[in-house]
Amino acid sequence: MVGSGTPGFRVNDLSSNPAFTAYAITTILLCFNVLALWGYSGGVRAGTKTCVNPEDALTVSKGAAVREADPAAVARVIRAYNNAAANNLPFLAIGLVYVLLGASPTMAAVLFGSFTAFRLIHSVVYLREMQPWRTAAFALGGLVTLVMGADMVRLLVM
Repeated sequence: MVGSGTPGFRVNDLSSNPAFTAYAITTILLCFNVLALWGYSGGVRAGTKTCVNPEDALTVSKGAAVREADPAAVARVIRAYNNAAANNLPFLAIGLVYVLLGASPTMAAVLFGSFTAFRLIHSVVYLREMQPWRTAAFALGGLVTLVMGADMVRLLVM
């Protein structure tokens, strides 16, 4: 029971944990990145004056042309959004477990900061169609996740 004097998990323990603070900041930044891509997709769609749902042409996108598929510019932003969401979710789940296992605050800050930087760079270079930078940012973000996983194994066997 919380507050009963018995050892166990307490939410207050997390708020004073520097590794969790790094995780929380990472979570906020990655969520803002996904939300920015989501909003940007709407702006790009509005700029093309198209929509894929007939009901939208009658209401929120009044007068827009209904298309079966998104225009290339909209599709690119949606792909960047989907890529960010798909990569952030496992990282954030693994990152939380990493913190709960007792990650070093310094190691957590380095890994969380690196992943966040690579994901933000990935979003920008994806939208600007910049290869090989897009692939490099993607691969480096994946490498950070693997390093975190390896450190988790170390924490589990200690």
